[in-house]
Amino acid sequence: MTWEEAVTWLRAQPDQADLVRACYFDDPLTDAAQRFRNSPEWTATRTLLPAPPGHALDVGAGRGIASYALAEDGWRVTALEPDPSDLVGAGAIRELAKQTAHNITAIETWGEELPFADASFDIVHARQVLHHARNLETLCRELARVLKPHGTLIATREHVIDNPDDLHTFLSSHPLHHLYGGENAFLLTRYLSAIRSAGLLVTHTLSPWESPINYFPATEQQVRSAASRMLWWPLPRLLPRFAIDWLSKRLTNPGRLYTFIAIKK
Repeated sequence: MTWEEAVTWLRAQPDQADLVRACYFDDPLTDAAQRFRNSPEWTATRTLLPAPPGHALDVGAGRGIASYALAEDGWRVTALEPDPSDLVGAGAIRELAKQTAHNITAIETWGEELPFADASFDIVHARQVLHHARNLETLCRELARVLKPHGTLIATREHVIDNPDDLHTFLSSHPLHHLYGGENAFLLTRYLSAIRSAGLLVTHTLSPWESPINYFPATEQQVRSAASRMLWWPLPRLLPRFAIDWLSKRLTNPGRLYTFIAIKK
C-alpha cells in the first residue's frame, strides 16, 4: 500500500478510532490541527523554540499539523512533504493553509535534497522524520546546511533501538508497517553521531518519559504509574521526577521515542 492507502485503511477500522485520533488522522483536519496545537506535546515543544518567531522549515510535514501550530505561534512556515496526497501530504497542507489563512508554503521534495539556499531558516522542525531518512547522515547535513548560524534543529519522537536485532521486534509490533513498509528505527548513538557530524551541537536529548513530547498521548499520571510499578514505589504521585527521568534513560523497549534539540555552531 501507499501511505495514503494505509491511513485510509486505518481510518476505516472501527476498533482503531482512538489510534486515528491520537495520530491526528481524523477529520476535519482543521480540528485535528488545533487539537495538536493545544496538546501537551506541542506545549512542551513550544518551550524549546527560540524567540522571536522567524522562518521555520517543517520537514516531513505530513498533514501539516505542526506547520499549523508553528504558524499559529507566529512563524512563517515552509512545509516540506514529498507525498502529494490530499489526505496525508502536501495537498492536505495546502488545504489547511487555505482554510486557516496561514502563511504556510508546501514544497514537495525529500529532506536529503533541500531546494533552499544555505542559512535560510531560523529553525528546522522535524516531527517523527529522522527515522524515515533514506540516508540519515545526508539528511542531517542538509538540515544543518539550511539553518542560520545559531539556528535550532528540533527533531521529535524518533524511534530508538538498542541493537539491529531489535528492529524486527519493533517493526512487527507497528500497526501500519505491515501495510506500507515505511517504518524504521536507529540506535541512539547513530542519531547523535549523524546530528553532531553535521556540525550541530546537541543541547537536549530527551528520553521517553522525560517529556510529553515523547510520551503523549499517555499522561503524566500514566507515566508515574508505570515507573512506580517498575521501581516498586507504592505511591506514584510521590515518586520524585528525577527517579522517573533516571528510569526513562534505562528503558529498552524497541522503538521507544526520543527527542533531540541541537544548535548550529
